[in-house]
Amino acid sequence: MPEAGLSSATSVGSAPQIPISKYERLIAAAKRVPKAKAVVVHPCDETSLRGAVEAAQAGLIEPLLVGPEAKIRNVAREQKIDIAKFELIDAAHSHAAAAKAVELVRAGQGDLLMKGSLHTDELMREVTASGTGLRTERRISHVFVMDVPTYAETLFITDAAINIFPDLDAKRDIVQNAVDLFTAIGFGTPRVAILSAVETVTSKIPATIEAAALCKMADRGQITGGILDGPLAFDNAIDPQAARIKGIQSAVAGRAQILVVPDLEAGNMLAKNLIYLAKADSAGLVLGARVPIVLTSRADSVRSRMASCAVAVLYAAARRGAAIVSAA
Repeated sequence: MPEAGLSSATSVGSAPQIPISKYERLIAAAKRVPKAKAVVVHPCDETSLRGAVEAAQAGLIEPLLVGPEAKIRNVAREQKIDIAKFELIDAAHSHAAAAKAVELVRAGQGDLLMKGSLHTDELMREVTASGTGLRTERRISHVFVMDVPTYAETLFITDAAINIFPDLDAKRDIVQNAVDLFTAIGFGTPRVAILSAVETVTSKIPATIEAAALCKMADRGQITGGILDGPLAFDNAIDPQAARIKGIQSAVAGRAQILVVPDLEAGNMLAKNLIYLAKADSAGLVLGARVPIVLTSRADSVRSRMASCAVAVLYAAARRGAAIVSAA
């Protein structure tokens, strides 16, 4: 069953029903909240610069471009991208751009960060810097927001990009970050599956023990806002029949909306399998910092880039106290 408020468009009269993608609904919802001030870090290639400009043209963001001014203007001129109405702050190189962007956010001049044509590590080094970065008490983590054509739900996968081998405390924050995002953008209360290779707890597979511990932490109020179950194997987390065959009865099994993976390798392979074999679209967001951070890849489609921006805008709006009625 699709999440509340995210049903497809209904037919009018005798007209056929026209399906609306999950991402289109996210983008539409983001257009209903105030524009976010987006600090765009080192947009020195066509993909990153055009992505920021198109998000602005769609009414999602007000971009503040930070990077080598001459290089950004040269890209804009060569690719015929109009940046005349956007503020541009000169920074000599990618490292300086990352540092300046973080400084601007700390000064309250940005609601979110957008990665341009610099390495993720370079940006995250400034974000996580002690004393000058954007750290909070929460562990920083990444969430893939996926539109899988064969799955009714918008599917969150975490963490597949930041934490390589998270321990139990880190996983607690990874789960909480994803739950907070899910609820903040108007999806309601999420069903969270803690994944492993099997659905039974065994000392031979440590991830099953951590999954059970995370569920108990939710029972004790150490994780709030979601319905957790685990360990669950991937099949019985997302397929009702697989869950029935295994005799698993829970509110999560067979209809998960958030998939929490054991480690980065497992999550990265799962996400890319869905992208390349199931033709899924993937948006991505880094959470746990003072502001959401949009991480995009050169391989991302225009729709995926716009969806990443839309999710960040909705989350930033919720953090500012704006009402998110529905991501429909």
